[in-house]
Amino acid sequence: MERVVVADDNPAMTSVMTLALRMWGWEVIVAHDGFAAVDAIRKTRPAVGLIDIGLPEISGLEVARLVRTLEVAPRLLVALSGYGEETDHLRSREAGFDHHLVKPIDPERLRAIMMAARLQTPDDRSGARSRISL
Repeated sequence: MERVVVADDNPAMTSVMTLALRMWGWEVIVAHDGFAAVDAIRKTRPAVGLIDIGLPEISGLEVARLVRTLEVAPRLLVALSGYGEETDHLRSREAGFDHHLVKPIDPERLRAIMMAARLQTPDDRSGARSRISL
């Protein structure tokens, strides 16, 4: 079973996402702040990271920047944010995210992204952005 790290400081959000992701066949690891997210990714080597931009300690943008320097970086990083302006999407991409989802998250879009992530090989971290456009 492939792993996903869900990093969000809102327990209700992580509970709902955990339920959906488990139904879709993912093993879910939850983190509630930026440092915990980086640590969880380093220790569990997930295929996907779903990272809230507004995390405490360090922002989701910083998490993405740090994680992209690791050999164990997820194949796919997805930003979760309440902000959806073009500049917000640009900042996410520059930080290393492959997708930017605006809250409330469309479950069908998230499901499509997660299904596409399964099609990638474990060594395919750098090309994720060019092949998955949802």
